[in-house]
Amino acid sequence: MPETFDQLAASIRARFAELSPQFQAGAAFVLDQPDEVAVLSMRKVAERARIQPASLVRLSQLLGFPGWNELRDLCVARVRTRPEPLTVRARSLVAGTKKDTFTQDLLIAQQQNLETTATHNERSVLQAARVLRKARHVHVAGFRSCYAVAFGFVYGYGLFRPSVSLLTGEAGTLEMQLRGITRDSATVVISFAPYSVEAARVAEAALEKGSRLVAITDSAVSPLALNADSVLIFSHESPSFFPSLVAATALAESLVAQLLALEGADAVEQLELAERSLHAKGAYVP
Repeated sequence: MPETFDQLAASIRARFAELSPQFQAGAAFVLDQPDEVAVLSMRKVAERARIQPASLVRLSQLLGFPGWNELRDLCVARVRTRPEPLTVRARSLVAGTKKDTFTQDLLIAQQQNLETTATHNERSVLQAARVLRKARHVHVAGFRSCYAVAFGFVYGYGLFRPSVSLLTGEAGTLEMQLRGITRDSATVVISFAPYSVEAARVAEAALEKGSRLVAITDSAVSPLALNADSVLIFSHESPSFFPSLVAATALAESLVAQLLALEGADAVEQLELAERSLHAKGAYVP
């Protein structure tokens, strides 16, 4: 029996294709609307999913639960573990008594994030790199605090691959930029809870257009991850008021390095040309 919502989602994804249409409808509703599952009655969930209540019970049992209530409990637990509002964390930080050790505590948390992230993505970085390498063009998106991670990835990757671009959505142009996503492209989207509307829109557009999707996110069941071809999960725990993006940045840098290694001599040649050009055009102080 799955013990967390992440495990439940993984089990549903692994078995989804073999489920009956009724079970698929119920399973899809659980994955897409876990907040509603947590607060609605079984009868109301069945009504929203357009299936019979008995199908929810049988689906729960098929997934290893004694009944619907045990499956629903995982959705309830997911709601309870949502990230606190930034203001709540900020007040705790200001009222805290460990200000003299805060910097050390922050560095320790970042180190732990890196270790956790490395463990979760031992093989995933190579898989994601192979997805991107095959694409005709790579689109990358990260909004708000994740913009820096996305920009760093595009800058590093662009040094040896011209066909990579950043989706920014400046001046309300995101929908126009999404028109460039095609079936033979790949799309990288970076976001963590609470997930930005723009990031979810980019992931949705990638799926609509048949683009391969790589999600760099904080959960296997984030809106970006559920239908992604490759998922890289980062930890962002922090004693500060704002989540740490050190591990997300490390993942992006690892992915660029892996891509260079896969491309080999051709990528090194492109990197050398880019470096020479930057120096020749005065990009750096002599």
